[in-house]
Amino acid sequence: MTLDAPRVDIERLLVEMRPKLHRYCARMVGSVIDGEDVLQDALIKAVEAFPSAGPIGNPAGWLFRIAHNTALDFLRRRSRQETLLAGEEVEMMADPIDTVLSRQIAATSLRTFMRLPVAQRACVILADVLGCSLQEVCDVMEYSLPAVKAALNRGRTRLRELAVEPEDTPRPQLSETDRERLSAYVAHFNARDFDAIRAMIADDVRLELVNKTRMSGKAEVSRYFGNYAKIDDWHLVPGLVEGRPAILVFDPNEPGAPPKYFMLVDWSAEKVATIRDFRHAAYAIEGAEYSRGS
Repeated sequence: MTLDAPRVDIERLLVEMRPKLHRYCARMVGSVIDGEDVLQDALIKAVEAFPSAGPIGNPAGWLFRIAHNTALDFLRRRSRQETLLAGEEVEMMADPIDTVLSRQIAATSLRTFMRLPVAQRACVILADVLGCSLQEVCDVMEYSLPAVKAALNRGRTRLRELAVEPEDTPRPQLSETDRERLSAYVAHFNARDFDAIRAMIADDVRLELVNKTRMSGKAEVSRYFGNYAKIDDWHLVPGLVEGRPAILVFDPNEPGAPPKYFMLVDWSAEKVATIRDFRHAAYAIEGAEYSRGS
């Protein structure tokens, strides 16, 4: 159904689509953290473009196209040398994908997706991870059907080859400094000693409660800790997310379950300078490579 831009609840549409859009962006850029940054840029572009967009026949496709182009802009900035479309446009049938292979592709690590050329990566994510039809992939990518079929077939073939290669990346470790800082922060947090936490933060500390709000300054950010004091669905553990020092958040009411979300904390002059809390963006941990600190 075609949606008339002036009458569409764009805010509700973005809320509904946000987890799926993040799943795409994270796999395109190889990071759940960078993927959130790309997603936020894409949502801003969508809101700005919406009033003049006119009738939108496929709102999801429209948003995916904006997210796709925003991800490409990010990749171009990060590496101007990356080829966006490898090979010529040849007619090639994309083989039907079976359920087992579909699950394997959906579980592929973000690092492995990054080893595909951009066009192959985008086609595989759209078709096999997000379940888009070939025509929807064409609309998002703005490629011909033969080009999409070729890229999809090559991408699937390459992922099968990568799946049998040994993992040779060394497991990242927390540095001694990061371990000490995170351990102190986490210990005070778990003990609900938020006065001790407040003593650790800088006067000009900045907080992003992802997908919710931003705060700055010690007085304002202190309210954030007060909100955590009112709930009991969290237990913090020092760790790493995509090789970065992080805090994994588990639900104590769900023993054995994976972390629900994570936090990133950065220091400056021995004080906490920035906090990025993904409590309201729990979708971001899907596909993330994480480990407990050791």
